[in-house]
Amino acid sequence: MSAFTLLPSVAIERELPLDYRLNEQVIAVPAGPSRQSELQTTVFRPNGAGPFPLLIINHGKESGEPRKQTRERFIYMATAFVKRGYAVLVPMRRGFAGSTGTYADHGCNMTANGYAQASDVQDTIDFARRQDWIDPGRIVIAGQSYGGLATIALGTREVPGVRGLINFAGGLRDDAGQCDWRTQLVRAFANYGAGNKIASLWMYGVNDSLFAPELVTRMHAAFERAGGKARLVEFDAFKRDAHGMIASRDGAAIWWRETERFLQQIGMPTSEVVAVADAPSVPKTDFARVDDIAAVPYLSENGRAAYREYLHKLTPRAFAVSPSGAWCWAEEGEDPHVRALAACARTSGQPCQLYSVDDDVVWQGKLAAGGAIADSGGAGTGSL
Repeated sequence: MSAFTLLPSVAIERELPLDYRLNEQVIAVPAGPSRQSELQTTVFRPNGAGPFPLLIINHGKESGEPRKQTRERFIYMATAFVKRGYAVLVPMRRGFAGSTGTYADHGCNMTANGYAQASDVQDTIDFARRQDWIDPGRIVIAGQSYGGLATIALGTREVPGVRGLINFAGGLRDDAGQCDWRTQLVRAFANYGAGNKIASLWMYGVNDSLFAPELVTRMHAAFERAGGKARLVEFDAFKRDAHGMIASRDGAAIWWRETERFLQQIGMPTSEVVAVADAPSVPKTDFARVDDIAAVPYLSENGRAAYREYLHKLTPRAFAVSPSGAWCWAEEGEDPHVRALAACARTSGQPCQLYSVDDDVVWQGKLAAGGAIADSGGAGTGSL
C-alpha cells in the first residue's frame, strides 16, 4: 500500500526541532483495547489555560514499514488553526513512527482499513475531551490521504463534541497485488455514507497523483447516494501534485477559504485571535547570484550539475554543501533548510553549511576543508 508524503522518501532527515512559537510538545495518548498502546502525538496550542477548541489532524501512510515514518506535524495547517485560538493534536496511529502497538493492515478491504484507523482517532478524541485545556464541545477532525479515509470512517459514529470532518485527498492505494483498490475505495465510501452522522467537507485537486478526478467523483457520489452528507470541492492543479497540499507552505492560500466557510457553517471559530511570530529566516548575503553555478564552493562537476537541477525545484527549498564535496538539496515540506543540512552532514561526515534558501544565496563564509575535496555525492529530497 502507498500514500503520498511531502517528506523525503530517502530516510536521511532528522527529527525537526520543536516549534516554540506554537508551544509544540510530544505526548503519549493511550489507545487500543484496554489502552495498552501509546500514540506518539504532537500538540500545538496557544498560550494560556484554555479551554481551546480542538483540531485533530490525521496523517497518511508512506510506502514501506509504518514504523519508519517520521512524526507528522502538519506545521502550516497547525499554525493557521493556532492563530485562530485552537489547540491542535496530530496523533501517529498504532504502529506508525514512535507509537507502540501494531499497524492493522486489512489488505484490499478498504472499508475495514478505514474503520481500524478510525479507532485510534476515537481514542485520541476521548483523551482530548478529558483535558481541562480542551473545549469538549468544539472539535473538528481533519485527515490527509489515509487519514482522510479514517476521518470519514469515524463519521459513522456518534462522537460527542465533534461538529465536522474535513477530508483532504482521502483514500488509500494498494499497488502490491491483484487488488482492484479503486472499486474497493468506492465501496468503502458507500459504506461510510450509509452510516454517516457528521457533516464533512471533501477537498481534492485535479492533479492528485493518487486519486484522479474520475475516481473522486465516484467516491463522493457513492457516499451521497448511500445517505452521507458531504460537500466536494475540486481544486485546480496545485504545483506538481495536489495530494500533499496541506503539508505545503503555499497550500493554505488554496484550502483555507473553503475550510473557513465550512467552519462557520458548523459553528467553529475562524477569526485570528492569537499572534504567532514568523518562523526564523536565514538571512541572504551578497556572495553571488543564486544562478551563478560556478560560485558554489566545494562542488565537483557532478555537484554543479545537481545545483543546476536544484535551481528548477519548487520553493521552499534549500541547498547545503560541505568541504568534502558533499551536497544536498531539499524541496517542499517542513523546514527544508534543516533537512538539507542534516542530509549533507550524514553524507559528508563533516559539517555542512547552507548555500542557498529559496531564491537567495545565504552563504556566510568558507568552512575549513579536511583534506582534498572529493566527489562524495549527495541527495535531493522532498519534491512534490
